[in-house]
Amino acid sequence: MPRPVSNPPNPWDSLHAEWLGEPPAAELQVFEEEARSIIAENDSPDVGFRFSVNPYRGCFHSCSYCYARPTHQYLGWGAGTDFDRKIVAKVNAPALLRRELKRPSWQGDTIVFSGVTDCYQPLEASYRLTRGCLDVCAAYRNPVGIITKAPLIERDLDVLQELHRVARVSVSVSIPIWDRAHAHAMEPYVATPQRRIKTIERLAAAGLRVGVNIAPVIPGLSDADIPKILEAAHAAGARRAGYVFLRLPGSVKQVFEERLHQALPLRADRVLNRVREARRGRLYDARFGARGQGEGNYAEAARALFDATVRRLGMNEGFHDEEPAGSFRRPGRGRQLPLL
Repeated sequence: MPRPVSNPPNPWDSLHAEWLGEPPAAELQVFEEEARSIIAENDSPDVGFRFSVNPYRGCFHSCSYCYARPTHQYLGWGAGTDFDRKIVAKVNAPALLRRELKRPSWQGDTIVFSGVTDCYQPLEASYRLTRGCLDVCAAYRNPVGIITKAPLIERDLDVLQELHRVARVSVSVSIPIWDRAHAHAMEPYVATPQRRIKTIERLAAAGLRVGVNIAPVIPGLSDADIPKILEAAHAAGARRAGYVFLRLPGSVKQVFEERLHQALPLRADRVLNRVREARRGRLYDARFGARGQGEGNYAEAARALFDATVRRLGMNEGFHDEEPAGSFRRPGRGRQLPLL
């Protein structure tokens, strides 16, 4: 069912309006954009990749904890239901990516889909922008990494297998919560955790390098789920695992807290208290190095549980050594010589 419009105040707006009476339903609105650039470069020490492509702004999945929510405020919208239901499609993304890969300065670094919103959210079924970008990467033999929660990725097994053949592709399927009811409360429009395990199984059966991403770990709600998620993912064929502690920057704090009290009222205070214990008494700690890890007993216990389970299952062993390098080619040319 559609939820009422609800957005935290936008710090970039000088005015803030309150609804008189009940707010209207947050209906889906799709906006098409001719973007000016498509490859984003990141230099944060807390992010494990340098270059990313985001074919969409906003995300229908509506995950309450999504750290990307404040990016919608730069567009003059809200970080709450606006982020969930005002979705921008960068309709020229594949053409822009082809242009970028043609540039002499591009050296074939791994491109991650997506660094902000899910590249396989429902609109991708009709817009096919992610698939178009992957076709470009396959033509240029450019290595790719994908982070998603969506079984829609199974549609593109053919192009992913081609990428695996000519370059390198790795997929991380995000499963932060194992309990179905808790998952539905905090990420209401995402496939169930168990359905995402099936996606891992199908990707692995197709010969792809696939892992599971437990991100975010929510203390007091999903930390106990860590062994179940890792065991199920490993049985399905995942050989890599990642971990990120809950991050609530800016207005994400308000969205997360509101959803928690509405959907899981009996758990809300426990979860928020444990988050504060891991964040020096606050709901967010912006320091590099601490943002994705947390501190204190609960954060350390969750990380120790993750590490112990990963070791027991034999995950994350030697996969970096399997990655070939130097596959990038511009179509119609031989091997690219290094620029001196």
